[in-house]
Parts: sequence; structure tokens; C-alpha cells
Amino acid sequence: MAAEIVNPRSDSDGTTDEELFDPAFALHRGGKMAVQATVPMRDRDDLSLAYTPGVAKVCSAIAEQPELVHDYTWKSQVVAVVTDGSAVLGLGDIGPEASLPVMEGKAILFKQFGGVDAVPIALDCRDVDEIVDTVARLAPSFGGINLEDISAPRCFEIERRLQERVDIPIFHDDQHGTAVVTLAALRNAAQLTGRPIGGLRAVISGAGAAGVAIAKILVEAGIGDVAVCDRKGIVSAERTDLTDVKRDLAGFTNKAGLTGTLEQALDGADVFIGVSGGTVPESAVATMAKDAMIFAMANPNPEIHPDVAHKYAAVVATGRSDFPNQINNVLAFPGIFAGALQVRASRITEGMKLAAAEALAAVVADELSADRVIPSPFDERVAPAVTAAVAAAARAEGVARR
Repeated sequence: MAAEIVNPRSDSDGTTDEELFDPAFALHRGGKMAVQATVPMRDRDDLSLAYTPGVAKVCSAIAEQPELVHDYTWKSQVVAVVTDGSAVLGLGDIGPEASLPVMEGKAILFKQFGGVDAVPIALDCRDVDEIVDTVARLAPSFGGINLEDISAPRCFEIERRLQERVDIPIFHDDQHGTAVVTLAALRNAAQLTGRPIGGLRAVISGAGAAGVAIAKILVEAGIGDVAVCDRKGIVSAERTDLTDVKRDLAGFTNKAGLTGTLEQALDGADVFIGVSGGTVPESAVATMAKDAMIFAMANPNPEIHPDVAHKYAAVVATGRSDFPNQINNVLAFPGIFAGALQVRASRITEGMKLAAAEALAAVVADELSADRVIPSPFDERVAPAVTAAVAAAARAEGVARR
């Protein structure tokens, strides 16, 4: 059996038994994407228009009016998917080469679910200054930058500094994509259980990129209170071991002033959001409020297994596709970028993210059930709704350029 082979046999062409029988290897062989021309190249006339001498006219026009680059190149239709391979899909620090299949996958999700072209870029560096400089120098070729699978806390500084240097959207999907989809699902779960979001107390397990972004968007959305927990317990102003990011987090969360462990935070909580891994004891889950909402999103093993969660919760969501209510970033980032590119936005604002969450929630607002508080990634209504909402919000916030 291939799964038990420690040193798989290699054929003369280098193909191993595992590669021969595993469909994942078969699908990935040769890569998952390619560049395709959008104009004909049938004869010398086509060549002279697409390249020299015709291309010189377009270049000269752009040199005189730089904004024309959006009209006469791919810039307004394409994003770069950038990683350093330091925090990949639960695999951790696997490096740039090993991360490339994931970046290719992200690129084809952009195309499939948002009609946005994307180029995977895996950087062989970890220094924040070098990453910022490199991506900033690449920025003229793209309409937006999607940062992907970069470890915290470096990801926060990279995103902030890049957005200060370039006038195209910089979006760290591990943070903001997760946050947008989580808020959309929570809005519908609150509606389903008859509670306003302003009356909810949430507990987030995980103070990394996703946890911080979720806390921020929940506060922006008006949640009653939210406490964030890391490995050492509740992030509170009383702690002396906090990083700058966590110190900032303590400043706008945990209005109740809770201290102690995750288990103590869960006592009476309405919402659990897991973005950390590990296992939450059932005894702690049992102390949550009646009709709780449990979003246990670690993959492949949720912090609270749905079989346990359903004993105590009215709504259960995970990050897995084999359970109902999958919190999947693909519901957010394609439409967010499509909307931003459509209006040539200079950045993606908090208002644009809130608009995306509201639009996403609205897709299934009339179809709510305990197993349906968020749309399927294959629901064709999702991308158009998110795109339109983000474009409108960009115009309202003054970051749109058309």
C-alpha cells in the first residue's frame, strides 16, 4: 500500500509509487495554471500590433499618462499572491518551493470564483525589510497584492508597511479573509438564534493573524464583547508578557476585564471562535451560554469536534468541507479583490471588509438553518454580491479612482 511506503520505489523516469497512485500528484504534475494570450497571433500583422512596432505607441501613451496602464495592460485585472512559505496551510514553515502548489491553488481560486487573474510569487527571504522592498518593487505590474501564509507577527508589519509604500490594495488573506467570512456567518447565526450581535460575548482561541483580525472586525461590527486567548490565557492589559500586537489587542477587547484561562473565559460565553488548534475540554464547552455558537475552525482537527459542539450549541461551523457551515476564505477574497480592482481602489478599508461580510451574509439570509448560516463556495451568487458591495463601499470611502 502506497501510504505505508517509507522509501517509495522510483521508476526510471523518477516517478514513485506514491505519485503513480495518488490522484493529488496526478493533478499537480506540471503545475495547475498557465499563461494564455487574450489577443490573436495569427500572422505578421497581429505580431506587429501585439509587439513591435505597435506596442511602442501604447508604451509612449502610458509614459505620458501613467493612469492609462490600467486600460492598456493587465494591471487592473491581476493580483500577485505573495508568500515566504513560513506559515502554510497548517503545514507550518515549509519554505518557498514547497509553498508554491498552495500559491498556484490560490491563484486558480481567484480565477474560478472571482474572475480575477493571479500570479503566484514565492520569495526566498524572511527579513521584513527585504520582503517589503521586493514586493513594493514588483507592485507596478499588479492591481493588488494578496499576502499569503506569512507567519505572525511579521505579517502585520509587512502588510502595514507595504500599504504605506504603494497605492494598490494590500490584503493579507489569512487575516482579513477569515475575519470577513467569520463575521458573515456570525451575523446569520445571531439572526437565526434571535440575538443582536451587540448582545453577544465571544471568545477567540488564537491571537495570531486570524485571531487578531477577527477580533478587530467583530469590534467594528459592534459585538458586545470579545476576549482573545493565546497559549498563556486571556489577552488582558494586566499581562506583562504581551507583544506590541497583543498589547494593542488588549486595548480594544475584553471590556469585562477577564483574566485567566480559555476555559474560564468560556464560562457563560455566547460564541467560541477557534483559530488556534488544540482541543477544548468538553467540560468547558458545557459552561457556555444556552444556544451558543461554536466556530471551531482548525484544520484538519477542529478545536471542538462537531459531535461535541452539537450537544451544547445552536450553530456549529468548522473550517472543513465535510461538515456544514464551512468558514472558507474563498467566499471572500475573490469578490473583495474583484470589487477593488473594478474601481481601481488604492486600498481595502475596514468599511469595504464590513460591506463584504454583510453582502456575504445576505446571500443566504432568507434560507437560514442551523446547517446553513453561510453560503457554499459554489453558490454563484456569492462573488457578484461581494464584488458589488466592495466596489460601492470603496466609492463611498473615497478610495476608488473610477
